[in-house]
Amino acid sequence: MFETMIRFFQEGGLFMYPIALVLVIGVAIAVERYIYLSISKRTNRDDFNKLHRLISGRDLHGAMKFASQSSSAMASMIGAGLTRLGRRQSREDVEYAMEEGLMDTLPRLEKRTQYLATLANVATLLGLLGTIIGLIEAFSAVASADPAEKAALLSKSISVAMNTTAFGLVAAIPLLLLHAVLQTKTNEIVDSFEMAGIKVMNLISEKSDAEGPKA
Repeated sequence: MFETMIRFFQEGGLFMYPIALVLVIGVAIAVERYIYLSISKRTNRDDFNKLHRLISGRDLHGAMKFASQSSSAMASMIGAGLTRLGRRQSREDVEYAMEEGLMDTLPRLEKRTQYLATLANVATLLGLLGTIIGLIEAFSAVASADPAEKAALLSKSISVAMNTTAFGLVAAIPLLLLHAVLQTKTNEIVDSFEMAGIKVMNLISEKSDAEGPKA
């Protein structure tokens, strides 16, 4: 099987190499993004749980201190809201601060993920281009060949030319699947940020309601 794959690659011609390069780059991006998103998801969840406990315990000073010391996007977003709250600003201002923190986080979460869809299209187009050029060369070679050999030569040349299209699809399909997986993972993280913002605002509202009668 390994020898068959090598022969398939060699018979595809020059365009097999850029398609293989596109596939390698795409897989490298996908692996890096998956690791980053997985670490980000775990870190943000842990920091939110810590901040949630502090805010639930009415320790806003401790929550702000923890948020300022943490490097996670979740802590940064909630910390921005708590800072506004500490300045006695309105609920709307606190929400705007956290929304701004979320918008600041999105580019880092979506970074390079969109490249995978582009690379998949490039691999497909390179495969088609390689096939077209291969067919042009095949018909040019057949035109000057012996009539008795034309059918066999044309059949073989077309078979070789189609290898690039097949390999382009082999590269494009996994890249599209990886893009879908990473996009889903990114959306889950964004949803968790939005849910965290709602929970924090609810805790702040409960705190304000509890302190209202005492005032």
